[in-house]
Amino acid sequence: MLGLDDRHGDDAEHAEHQAPVWAAFGDLMAGLVGAFVLILVGVLVVQMDLVNSLQAEVRKREQEEQRRMALEKALAIPLQSGRVTLNNGRIGISGSVLFALNSDELRPEGRQILKSLVPPLQVYLGERDEMLMVSGFTDDRPVHASNQRFADNLELSAQRALTVTRALIQEGMPPQRVFSAAFGAEQPVASNADEKGRALNRRVEMAPVPRTPAPTASSTAASGAPRE
Repeated sequence: MLGLDDRHGDDAEHAEHQAPVWAAFGDLMAGLVGAFVLILVGVLVVQMDLVNSLQAEVRKREQEEQRRMALEKALAIPLQSGRVTLNNGRIGISGSVLFALNSDELRPEGRQILKSLVPPLQVYLGERDEMLMVSGFTDDRPVHASNQRFADNLELSAQRALTVTRALIQEGMPPQRVFSAAFGAEQPVASNADEKGRALNRRVEMAPVPRTPAPTASSTAASGAPRE
């Protein structure tokens, strides 16, 4: 029979072998818990980002809808005539209403339409401190060879946009509130395969846009200062 001392010795040796196992198991569990916590934190961060992005998108859509409704309300009378359209915040006027084919000379009827747009647009832009971008577009047919005034459709669309811009200013639009842009045959709204589509593409659009902040005196001086 084993003596008491021998049994105590075996128990002690067995305990010594078990201690490292339990220590390793404890370290493993601690590592797993730590990894789970990190994963949980990561999931929560991603969810918070998604919620914030969703809320920002909702606010953006609400602001766009408010702007659209305000612009539609401001232009209620011109829109009733049927010669002015409003689509996604862009005010459209058919090119045939404003100009003859391959011409940048404003028709009397077109000037009257622009005149009716100035008062409501001036109020709308002033309340929001925005500007009005006047854009000219054409179909894809080349400018008639007999017309020596314009080199191509881009120049024709530029001159039409300038004509509308000047007319708006003459009718009371502050010059600092309006500018022009030209797109030629780019960005068609219909197919150029038939005359109906080409007529839709010959147009002038106006869209309120945010005003670009003017550079401050300090930033201008900094940008113009020579480097040492």
